[in-house]
Amino acid sequence: MVKEQALDPKLRIIDMTKLYDNGDGVRNINLDVYQGEIVTMLGPSGCGKTTILRTIAGFLDITSGDITINGQSIAMLPPEKRPTAMVFQSYNLWPHMPVYENLAFGLKLRKIPKNEIAARIDEMLNLVSMAGSEKKYPAQMSGGQQQRIAIARSLLLQPEVLLMDEPFSALDAKIRGQMREELMRIQTQLGITVVFVTHDQEEAMAISHRIVVMNKGVFEQVGSPTEVYDKPGTRYVADFIGEMNFIKTDDGIEAVRPENISILKGEGRGRLQGKVRTIMVLGHFVEINVQVGDQVIKTFVQRDKYQQLGIGDTVSLDYTAGRMFQHNESIGGKV
Repeated sequence: MVKEQALDPKLRIIDMTKLYDNGDGVRNINLDVYQGEIVTMLGPSGCGKTTILRTIAGFLDITSGDITINGQSIAMLPPEKRPTAMVFQSYNLWPHMPVYENLAFGLKLRKIPKNEIAARIDEMLNLVSMAGSEKKYPAQMSGGQQQRIAIARSLLLQPEVLLMDEPFSALDAKIRGQMREELMRIQTQLGITVVFVTHDQEEAMAISHRIVVMNKGVFEQVGSPTEVYDKPGTRYVADFIGEMNFIKTDDGIEAVRPENISILKGEGRGRLQGKVRTIMVLGHFVEINVQVGDQVIKTFVQRDKYQQLGIGDTVSLDYTAGRMFQHNESIGGKV
């Protein structure tokens, strides 16, 4: 990852507010994105992540504040004048044009010579592993292939910042995983700067240098995937990122990951006592849920260590210290 202290930001969002007529929107947004980073806006539908992306792209005017790229304000520029390119969920390929014409369209508008267009398209199709598809129409390709072409089209414009709005959410799980890996390969190879929007926490954890966890138009936490997973700043982040148990104690609510809980058959050998409620084999690990009083505690156990346990067995649970929250801190964020 880029060392932030050593570089000026590629993209800056400075005290930006975007309000809609009904009063919804985002307020006082500040974010620096550095050259070569993938920064992901993560949150549920309606939290404001796409609003921010569209203000960067110029599809929405901002109410106040500023947005700069390479130190120059872009807030008053129309979308076509901004050094950005957008990849959408729905691919947005022209169905009546073959791949070559879809890719060449933007370059022709910029009056790039024909021979240079051909060379750049050939290079880009190789980069996205779609060489030989120039004559295919979108309807002749799978969703993953169409999205590769959409990414290639955006990269051909050589944007300073690539914007991606839920680009893989229409794909099935296996193809999504493949496309994430492809994006990381391309981003590393080109060193491009990416702002990515998703509601999928697994996707954000997999591809990002930094994650912006959003809730109701507010940044709950900004940090690396490891930071937001291991050191959630608020109870909202603790609940939203990954699986989490919230264990009631005298001192507050302790947030503990299922993988940090050990389970032993019998009583009296751990901090908590309970009975096995369900056992679910999930590939290389097993999820065991334990009823402890009025709480259900989730644990993750290696497959070779669960066979001695059965439904209804009395067990003891032990765990390493988790993140402590106040009793009155709501799941929606700060108190």
